[in-house]
Amino acid sequence: MKAAEAVTVGIVVLGAIDTWFTAEIVKVPVWVTFIAWASFFILGAGKGGWVRSVASNITGIVIASLTLLAISEAPSNIFAAAILVGIGSGVMVQASKIQLMSKLPGIVWGFASLVGTTAATGQAITTPDLLSHPTAVAIVAMVIGNCFGFVHEIMANALTSSEKK
Repeated sequence: MKAAEAVTVGIVVLGAIDTWFTAEIVKVPVWVTFIAWASFFILGAGKGGWVRSVASNITGIVIASLTLLAISEAPSNIFAAAILVGIGSGVMVQASKIQLMSKLPGIVWGFASLVGTTAATGQAITTPDLLSHPTAVAIVAMVIGNCFGFVHEIMANALTSSEKK
């Protein structure tokens, strides 16, 4: 089978499994798993891409968590929030100086996924419950998504014909 068809079969099968899995088994936002899945491929795929993607995504989540925590403690106005988001954005850029996380988008996807998870779950960054804390939920979703990417790559490679067509 050609590579494009193999990738298509993989996303059809694994996308359905991911959607079911995140709705029924590990209840995390499926869109976060898909962001991480894409991040895995964009950051090089394979074992190295998995490590780079997970490290970058989690770094973004941590930076976003600290940014939202600072916002929760700051005066309640958009100006303060905007300044803190700007600072968090600068920290993301500085974090991308680390070779493992040198592809800035991987960090940004983690940051954005945490902010979106906070909004989607309705849980504040100050939530004391670890199982529903948006940071934990986003990290679990990102790791799951990267794992789906890894399996997708293996599946697509197995389905791809070695003959040129």
